Amino acid sequence: MIKFKKTPVICAALLSCLLLTACGGSKKEITVDPVELAGKLQETVTSGTLSETPSDIALSTFYIDAADVESCTAYAGSGIASEIAVIKRAEKADEKTVTEKLQKHVDNQEELYASYNEAEAAKLKEAIIKSAGAYTVLCVCDDTEQASKILKDYGF
Repeated sequence: MIKFKKTPVICAALLSCLLLTACGGSKKEITVDPVELAGKLQETVTSGTLSETPSDIALSTFYIDAADVESCTAYAGSGIASEIAVIKRAEKADEKTVTEKLQKHVDNQEELYASYNEAEAAKLKEAIIKSAGAYTVLCVCDDTEQASKILKDYGF
């Protein structure tokens, strides 16, 4: 039989265990079709014409090792700062490394555009880089509010 004095201690211990297990599932598991998501963003949130960029060229532009990527769908504008990339990272790839490389790319582009086209540089200041599950998205566009809504609908 449990004595009354030990009951609060046992209850506190059980509550602590429950709270700790609730914190364990912070990684969202989602499944995204990169071609579909990139296409939807390209059609919805950019006003300029973007061309599909082969994944090997996109990855070299972002300085991302191809071994860290399972698939990549990317679009870029010519003479405009608009870019969209949906990257499915390889299982062993580090999300932080991919995100940092995309941010470095955006920073470099912002510096470049600031020297001759301030309006395009402003778009880069609003660039969206988000990750969820095995996916990381880069979106430099005209309508970041709409892009954020689309990404939220896809689980980002």
